[in-house]
Parts: sequence; structure tokens; C-alpha cells
Amino acid sequence: MPAAVLRVAEGVALPETKQLPPTYKNPISTLATVPEAELCDGSIPIIDLEALHGPRRSHIVKQLGHACEHKGFFAVKNHGIPKTTVNNIFDTSREFFHLPEEERMKFYTPDPNSDIRLMTAYKDEVENVFVARESLKFHCHPVEDYVNKWPTNPPSFREKAAEYLTNVRRVEMTLLDAISESLGLERDYIEKRLGGHYVSLNYYRACEQSELELTYGVRGHTDPTIITMLLQDDVPGLQVLSEGKWMDVNPIPDTVVVHVGDLLQAISNHRYKSLLHQAIVNCEKERMSIASYCYPSSDATMGPPKKLIDNDHPAIYKDFSFGEFSKQMWKVITPTDKRLDFFKSSAA
Repeated sequence: MPAAVLRVAEGVALPETKQLPPTYKNPISTLATVPEAELCDGSIPIIDLEALHGPRRSHIVKQLGHACEHKGFFAVKNHGIPKTTVNNIFDTSREFFHLPEEERMKFYTPDPNSDIRLMTAYKDEVENVFVARESLKFHCHPVEDYVNKWPTNPPSFREKAAEYLTNVRRVEMTLLDAISESLGLERDYIEKRLGGHYVSLNYYRACEQSELELTYGVRGHTDPTIITMLLQDDVPGLQVLSEGKWMDVNPIPDTVVVHVGDLLQAISNHRYKSLLHQAIVNCEKERMSIASYCYPSSDATMGPPKKLIDNDHPAIYKDFSFGEFSKQMWKVITPTDKRLDFFKSSAA
């Protein structure tokens, strides 16, 4: 995966960075901070993945498109990932983050091109907040090309991670075919543009009550992805921005949360909007989540296809490659879909 995407996907600053880059723009700085955010109750669209393989497929595809267009996220049930597989990936990941610091730090590197890297919590001296997430990020497709670079401690890590990631990639392929179809494109339109697969194992320690007001899990951001698949444990923490308010997306047993990323916003010609989201922490219990996503090949075209452009729907974005998108993100690092502004059509 291109280095720029690794860096932006992890947040607005690398953990060793004491100041934000001088080109950094924070377009969400006017939003309420976590303690002040006005929370809203909202329903989470739930998509039955199993039904995509039966006679109700067209109906489910419409549901999926509606969720992408009007919410930017949804939960998937009947996804076919065995419950033991889900439990195993959480157990082995938790064991990894409970290892002594010197053992975990074997995977720390400032090199954004590394195939695997540990990201540690850090303090943003500029905004005077602490970003508490610790994460292990690595490439994972094809599994056989990368598995030998993954941790061997705990001993079960490679086997359990490979099992989950093979399953979740299958789910994502099914969803991407349906999303392409929901836009009126060929089922394999997005799939033909894919390159590899990337995962982030995220760990949030419980924090002290006195530090809660100035501590984020992860600050508000969109993802530079097509879609992001997020597996949550049973501890709440994910919030999404809905109608100007932060909405809690509490864990629903046996589901995976899926949300729209920047690249799908471009492919859909701004019909599907990239989701602004954040993670909060609590004082009582640690939390884990596992985010994964397929990313395009460097030469894949990310602009809207001609089929989605007409007089009533002019092109919002010009054609650009994923490689160009990655390079541009080195120049102006932003945590939201404004990173797409460089690729807007002159007529937009």
C-alpha cells in the first residue's frame, strides 16, 4: 500500500511527531470536542449479507445503496464469519497488546513503507490532546506473501489472524460487488481495480477520569479507502457524525460495521459520502476494534465512470489514479474527505 495512505489512514500525525505538519488543515476544528459533543440517537441500517445470494438480492442491493447514500455506514449480519473466528482474532490481538512493551515495540518503526508497524499513543502538543490508540497495522493479502512478517508472540497470532482476514476479505468482495451494482455499474467494477488488503488492530486502554476530557481514542476523520470493515468488541466507543451531531454506534453482536471511504465518494461521483467518525475512550474498560480494507492498485482509476455522468449529474471529480491520490496526500495531510478537493472537476 502506498506510504501516503498508510500515514493518513493512521491519523493526522505519526506517533513520534510532536507537532502537526505545517501544511495540516483541520476542517473539523469547529466541531464540538468529545466531552461537549451533542449526541443523537439514530438507527443503524442492518444489511443481511446472506440475502445477497438469494432471490431478494435486488432488494438488498437497494437497501445497501440507500444506506451508503443517506447514512454513509451500515452493519452487516449473516456475514458467514464463524463466531469462533471472531473470538479468536480478538483473543490473540488482546494477548499481543498485553505483552510487555519491549516485546510489542519490536514492531515499531517510523518507516511508513514498512509491511508491518506498531503505532503508539501520542500527545498532540499543538491541540493539547492525547490520542490514546495503540495499533498494529499490516498488509495481509495474499496471506502467504505477508504472514511470515506477522508476530509469533502470542504463538496463535499468525494462524488466528490469517483465518479472520481470509473470511473478512470474502465479505468485503461480496459487498463491493453489491455496491458496484447499487450504482448501476458492472458487479466487478470496483473489484477489477483492487490491489492488496490492509488491517489495523486497534487497542484503547481505559484512561484515568482526570484525563478523560482531553483524551481521544482517535480524533474525527474520514478514511482514504473504498469501504472500511470494522469489527468491534462489546465495549462502545465508535461515534459517527450524523446531521451535525455525534452518534454512538454501539456494538451489535454478530455484525460488522461498514462505512464509506473517500475513494467510494469519488467513484460514486459524490453520491455516497465518506463518513466522518471518531473513537472515544472510557475510564472503566479497555476496548478493541479491527479495521480492514482492500485498497486499489496504483494505476487504478478512481474518478467517476462515464455511466454516472450526464447533464443532470456532471462530474464532481476528474479521473485520477490511486497512485496520484496517494502522492497528493503527502502534500496536504488532512483527516477528512477534503483530501479529494485537489481532484475536483473544474466544472464542480
